[in-house]
Amino acid sequence: MATTTPTLTPTFATGATAKPGDVVRVDPRRERPGDQVAPGLAEVGLNHGFVGDVLSAMLTHERCGRHLYRSVATRTNNPVLRRKYEEFGGETERHATILEDLVTQLGGDPQYVSPAARAVEGNDSRLLEATYLLAGSVDVMTQEMVMLDAVLLAESMDHANWTTLAQLTESLPEGPVRASFAAAVGDVLGEEEDHLSWARDTKARLTVMQASSKAMATTATKVEEMVDTVRGWLST
Repeated sequence: MATTTPTLTPTFATGATAKPGDVVRVDPRRERPGDQVAPGLAEVGLNHGFVGDVLSAMLTHERCGRHLYRSVATRTNNPVLRRKYEEFGGETERHATILEDLVTQLGGDPQYVSPAARAVEGNDSRLLEATYLLAGSVDVMTQEMVMLDAVLLAESMDHANWTTLAQLTESLPEGPVRASFAAAVGDVLGEEEDHLSWARDTKARLTVMQASSKAMATTATKVEEMVDTVRGWLST
């Protein structure tokens, strides 16, 4: 079981590496050639450069997910949501560590940031940013739903990533590489299924609750009253 703390924001200071491109300049000391991304995959006949880039993108999404959970946990007014955000945030951090360990076992560098990973970081950063854009201009209940929607979107991609990795694992021949993949998937996929089902079910439950909420039926409701209502969500 992974117990170390992962790198949540790779930078030059942490040892981040990347592949240069037509419009991307990389310090020569931090260049990562394509054939060094995940060389251990070559022995099982996989396109190791491509799969290594995919793993880097997956790892980036887990890292960004940790940042998202930290943020929404500090801003929610509902204690049940806060506990879940904190719980899932801790598990997401562990998932990042597991992926770092997997990349290392494959001979790769967990500090490597692939082109796909940069795109993922851009998308995930905008997802987090969207939870702030309406602050001060919408009611408390809407703000809570915006944050929950962000979690649902992030967990949908997480689940897709890990189910894809599970399918890839099934295609691998028996041996150390398959064993490493299987161990990672076995540790994480069940939790990802729990995260996604909780986010999906909670969104549905809160939507139904708000649809019949008297607090939402009038624009005259005071902020304090809305906060009290939000705090009472999911209490039973």
